[in-house]
Amino acid sequence: MAKALADQSIDAIFSYAGRTEAPVRQPLPQRIGGFGGVEGLVRYLRAEGITHLIDATHPFAAQISRHAVEAAAITQTPLLAFERAPWQAAKGDLWQHVPDVTGAVAALPDDPARIFLAIGRQSLEDFAARHQHHYLLRLVDQPATLPLPHVTALIARGPFSLQGDLNLLQSHRITHIVAKNAGGVGAQAKIDAARQLGLPVIMIDRPFVPERPSVDSVEKVLQYLHRANLGV
Repeated sequence: MAKALADQSIDAIFSYAGRTEAPVRQPLPQRIGGFGGVEGLVRYLRAEGITHLIDATHPFAAQISRHAVEAAAITQTPLLAFERAPWQAAKGDLWQHVPDVTGAVAALPDDPARIFLAIGRQSLEDFAARHQHHYLLRLVDQPATLPLPHVTALIARGPFSLQGDLNLLQSHRITHIVAKNAGGVGAQAKIDAARQLGLPVIMIDRPFVPERPSVDSVEKVLQYLHRANLGV
């Protein structure tokens, strides 16, 4: 998205939440950190003279998406969400849908298992209650500590390949996968690998976000901005 905006000479600012230690550099001016709630985002939009707001956050970053809807309404700033399509179960998939992390913890088997916990690092402590399992993590940054007694942490940044994830699941003897339905292609390999290996997937459904206009491709975002007479 950032490259497309830069290539089209669209005046834009790229905002990172700042949850990773070394975010990928972008070909746009960047700001890193939170805004301070709806009120802070309103102040930022007004101070910077923002005319259009594109919400391209992770599908599970529901709080900033809700704040964006409110701030856009208060400032009367046009808002467009750029959302990845969610993954859909295919024939043969062994998915169990759960509404949140609490549901995922409850869905784990009682007997000791080897779990690929593909949810990032923010909710790991919830799984400490199910300490009989061994957990495999794949994280962007090396954590200082981990709240799980039996854990293997790999440091890697996607996108990931199907063969790579097949090798990963087999070499670590994974029996179950816990994943957030983030959609997109960068992290889809684990879902395809689970299908090939016949592994059950505990799939955390996306959180609620207020209704707002949305598109599912960079091209559609650019079309929207050009209709607003932005860019070359």
